[in-house]
Amino acid sequence: MFGPWSPPEGMSRRHFLNHLATTSIALPAMHLVGALNANADSVKKTSKSCILLWMGGGPSHMDTWDLKPESEKNGGPFKQISTSAPGLRISEHLPTVAKQMKHLSIVRSLNSKEGNHDRGTYVMHTGYTPNPTVVHPSFGSVCSYELGSKLGDLDLPHIMAINSPGQGAGFLGMAHAPFVINNPTAKIANLNPPDSINEARMQSRLSMLSMVENNFAGSRRGQAPTDHKAVYNKTVRMMSSKYTDAFKLDKIDAKVRDRYGKGSFGQGCLMALELVKRGVTFVEVSLGGWDTHNNAFETLSNRLLPELDKGMGALVEDLARTGLIEKTMVVWMGEFGRTPRINQNAGRDHWPRSWSIVMGGAGLKGGQAIGATDKDGVEITDQPVEIMDVIATMTKGMSIPLETQYTTPLGRPYRLVDEGFKPIPQLF
Repeated sequence: MFGPWSPPEGMSRRHFLNHLATTSIALPAMHLVGALNANADSVKKTSKSCILLWMGGGPSHMDTWDLKPESEKNGGPFKQISTSAPGLRISEHLPTVAKQMKHLSIVRSLNSKEGNHDRGTYVMHTGYTPNPTVVHPSFGSVCSYELGSKLGDLDLPHIMAINSPGQGAGFLGMAHAPFVINNPTAKIANLNPPDSINEARMQSRLSMLSMVENNFAGSRRGQAPTDHKAVYNKTVRMMSSKYTDAFKLDKIDAKVRDRYGKGSFGQGCLMALELVKRGVTFVEVSLGGWDTHNNAFETLSNRLLPELDKGMGALVEDLARTGLIEKTMVVWMGEFGRTPRINQNAGRDHWPRSWSIVMGGAGLKGGQAIGATDKDGVEITDQPVEIMDVIATMTKGMSIPLETQYTTPLGRPYRLVDEGFKPIPQLF
C-alpha cells in the first residue's frame, strides 16, 4: 500500500506538519481531540524560561554596549547616554533599553575565539567548538529536555525559534529541536488541518500513523522513529490547544504592538512574551543583518538599533511590569563582536577577542558592567570571560545543576558545563 519509508536526514517539524496534512498516516486521534494537559498551569507557575535575543551576523558591541568616545581612531560617531542603572552608559540609539538597564547587566570582557559565522554561532549556542564525533545540543534544547520534559508537559513545544531556524538539539533528539516560526506577523502555517479533511478522515489518518510508527519503532530502527512520533504527538496536541492564542498577535491591542515595533523582531519579542506567559521554556528571537563590513553607522542608526531598541526595551519593560522577569532570563548575543578599528568602508569586521553580551532576569543581578576593555576597545583589562563561563551562568540562572552530564550515542560522557568553568559571580 505504501512505498518504503526512511527517516530524512534533517527531520523538521515542517516535514511532520506537511506529512500530517497530505498523507494518510498520522497520530492517534485522541491527541487531536483530547483535553488540555492537566499539568499545564502548574508548569507555568513553577518553571523558569529563557528568551535569547540572537543578533545574526555579529553585532557591533562598540556601537551598542561598550562605546569608546575617548578613542580617536576607534570611537565611532555615536554618543553615550545614561541609563536607569547609575554610572552605566550605552549607545544613544538605545534610549528605550536604557530605561530598563537596572534589570540587565553587560558583560564587556568576553573572549569567544571563533571569528567564523557558522562556528561562532555553534559555539555561542552550545559552549563547545564543532566536533566531527558529536553534535552538541544547544542550550535551548537542554532547557527543553531538563525543564520542559521533567517539570510537566505542555501543549506547546518547550523550545521555539522566531525569525531563524535556531540551533539543533544534537544527540538529545528532534523532540527538543526548535519549533520554527519564520514570521511572527504572519499566520502560522499548518497549525490547522486542511479544510478538505473532516474529523472522521483525520481520525482515520491518525490511527493509521499510530500503527505504522509503532511497527516501525518496534523493528529497532534507532532513535529517528521515536523522535518522529514524539514530535507528531506534540504537534497534533498543539493544533487543538487553547495556548495557540500566543501566536495570534492581531488579537493584542494595537498600542501594545506598536510599542514593540512593527518589524518581525519587535513582534517576535511580543510573541516571546506571550509564549513564556504560557509556560514555554526557551524562545529565541532573531534579528539579522549585523554583518556590517560596509556603511555600518548608517545601517545601525537607521534600521538595526531602532528595531532592537523598541523590541528589547518593550520586552524587558513588560517582563518587569508583570513580574515575569523574576523567572525569565533574557540574554542578548550574536556569534561574535566587531573590530574596534573602523575599516576603509566605514564598517567594522569580525572580532571575537574582546566583546560584549547582555544578561538579566531569572535572579541575575542587573544594573552592572562586568569586566572591561582598554580605551581603544582592543584588550581585556578586567575579568576575562569565556563562553563556557556564560553557559555556566545561564545554567545556574535556569536552576539546572552545573554538574549535569549526559552520555553521547558513542558512549562518551558530555558535560553541560565543562570542567574548570564557573558562573559569573557578580550576577548572583
